[in-house]
This record gives sequence, C-alpha cells and structure tokens, in this order.
Amino acid sequence: MRNLWEVLARRRDYRLVLSAGLVSLTGDWILRIGLAFHVYALTGSTLASGGLLLASFLPLVLLGSLAGVFVDRWDRRRTMVITNLLHALVLLPLLLVRDGDTLWLIYLVILAQSCLQQFFRPAEQSLIPALVEAPQLVTANSLNSQANDISRLVGAGVGGVLAAAGGLPLLALVDAATYLIAMTFLLGVRHRPERVKVERVGGLRVAVRGIRGEWVEGIRVCLSGPALRLVFVFGLVTGVGEGVMSTLFAPFVSAELGGDGTAYGLITSSQAVGGIAGGLIAAAVGSRFSATKLWGFGAVAFGLIDLALFLYPLFWKGLAPAFVCMVSVGVPGAFMVAGLMTVIQRLTDDASRGRVFGALFATEGLAVLVGIVGAGALGDVVGIIPMLVIQGLGFSVGGVVVLSRLRILTPAPAEPEPAAVV
Repeated sequence: MRNLWEVLARRRDYRLVLSAGLVSLTGDWILRIGLAFHVYALTGSTLASGGLLLASFLPLVLLGSLAGVFVDRWDRRRTMVITNLLHALVLLPLLLVRDGDTLWLIYLVILAQSCLQQFFRPAEQSLIPALVEAPQLVTANSLNSQANDISRLVGAGVGGVLAAAGGLPLLALVDAATYLIAMTFLLGVRHRPERVKVERVGGLRVAVRGIRGEWVEGIRVCLSGPALRLVFVFGLVTGVGEGVMSTLFAPFVSAELGGDGTAYGLITSSQAVGGIAGGLIAAAVGSRFSATKLWGFGAVAFGLIDLALFLYPLFWKGLAPAFVCMVSVGVPGAFMVAGLMTVIQRLTDDASRGRVFGALFATEGLAVLVGIVGAGALGDVVGIIPMLVIQGLGFSVGGVVVLSRLRILTPAPAEPEPAAVV
C-alpha cells in the first residue's frame, strides 16, 4: 500500500502519464463501440463490421516492430504528445461520413489511428521505468492495467449511448477531445531523457540502411537470451488463444449458454470489473512479490478460470457461473499483465526497450490473427468448446513454464534508471 501511495502522490510525471492514458483509452473505447454500431447500421453487413477489425490489426502486424526503432530514436514523451495530436486530427474525416458510399473513410481513419498507436504503446511502456523507482514498477504497471479496464468499462457503455444520440460526428468529436486532453496532460510531464546525440549524415539510402540496421539489432536483442525468447513464445501462444476467444466467445454464449446479445455484452464487460479490482490489489501489494511469480501464477490462475468457464456448460446450464468466472478472471489477469510488463522492462535497457515492446506487440497481433482465422475455419468442425479450451490451456501451461524458469527470468541486480522526483 505504501508503494501505491508513493506512486500516485509523489510521482507527478507518472500520474500525468497515467491520466493521459486513461482519458485517451476511454475515448478509444467510445469510438470502437460506436463505430461497430454505426457501420452495421449503415450496411447491415457483418463482413463490413469485420473490416474494422482487419483495419486495426494490419498496422500492428506490419508496422509494430519497425515503429519500435523510432521509439528508441525519439524522445518518448514528445512521441506520445505528437501521436495524441495526430490522433485528434485524423478523426476529422469521420465528420464527412454520411452513407455507405463514404464508408471507406471510416476504414482509412481506423487504419491511420492503428498506425499511430504502434508508436504510442511502446513509447508509453518504455517511458514508465524512467518515471518511477525500480521497486515501484509492479505498482505502476498494475495501475496501467487498471486504467485499461476502467476505460473499457466506461467507454463501452458511453459509446453505444453517443452513437444512438449523435451518430458518428459526435463520436468523432468526443474521441478527438479525449486525445487533446491527454496531450495536455503529457505536455505537463517534466522528465527529459539524457540521450547522447548521434550525428546522422548521408542521403536517403544511408538513412534507410541505418534504420534497417537498428531494426535488425532490435530483433537480435529480442532473441538474444532465453528469458526474452520465453516472453515472445508466451506472447505467441496466448495471442493465438486470445484470437480464438475473440472469435468464438459470442457463439459460445449463444449456443452453449443460451444467452442473447444483452447477456453477451454484460458477461464480456464484467471482466473489466474484476480487472479493476485486480489492478487495485496488484498496485497495493504486488511490489511485495516477485514480478515473475506474479506473471506465472497469474497466468496459471487466469487459464484455469477460463477452463472452468468453457467447460461448465457440459455439466451445468445457466448464465450465473459465467458472470462469476468473468469477474474472477480479471484479478489474476491484472497480476499477470503487471508482472509480465515489469519483467520485460527489467530485462531490457532504455536504448532497446522500444524495439522490444514494438516487436512483442507485433508478434502478439500476428498470433491473434492466426487464432481468429483458425477459429473461423475450425470452429464448426472441431466444436466451440474444444477450440476455446485451447485458450485456457495456453495460459495455464504458459504460466507453469514461466514458474519453472524463474532463474533465467530474474535479471542480475543493476543500477536503477534515474526517476525524476517532482
């Protein structure tokens, strides 16, 4: 609890970054839910709605790793400020969407926003270790996880209301406002990195060669040791499971639980409730435990609860256990994410951290796409429940492997990175 108080009360820069993330993520969820509603209302096509998912995932897979090169080159705070400003600007074309003939503007905006996000997320995760002391990393990452769940819970509810009340123009203006507010928070961050300026000379060919060299070096860092290789394998395995889950959970609620659309929405959003509670608990007490153990035990518990969720319809009919499982799974989920992010931050140095996070996010995105395609192709053949069991097993087995590799996942003590106390 002491670390929680110190991070929130005494780490002004981190508090501003956390607030910026909470505001902009809430706007993201407002737009995401509202856009899904609006696109389907315009077209009546589930294929058109699925195009939104494709437009958001492609930049993650194709650009994520390369974006990390620039995150390591640039000032991370400035990168976050500029991407928030650009986010607000690229939303403006949504004001011109009137009917199905201008639907392409929506896809263009989502594509542009996803490209910008590939720079923002690695910059944020790479900046956090510089804003808090090393023992406070678990607390800081737990609060970030909690902010994600709060924004999801609030934004998902507000998005549907705004879509019905003011349509796409209102959604665009509200989301743009959240990005400008977030940018204002980030402008108040006083931390400035002490970076060695490197003179870059030569033409375009030399510049491209330099970027390619830094990208290759980043990939080499990601694969340089058993610890980071395990992180990437975990991301691959669990990413496939998440893709299966995102594709088949709605059919699971309908076909296996007998629920309707309202039940699906309530069950899905209930995980955020557990995530908020879990994030608070992890922020309060997580620093007392090893980050690797938080990651491993959190993953095992997350997977076991998911297995209980997917298998109970074989023995029991009703929706109540689904709500209990979805709320419960949010707690180990928060521990798992906080532990994993902290382990990655401790395994990497500041000079390469952006490339590692960029490559990891791209790997997870590719794995999610594989899971989505696999679930769509095999769901009817293998069955909904057997496919979903893959997701639960992936997290549980992955957590067991993490716990069996505690020694390699614990870096040797090093000098802590400077944190500004303001």
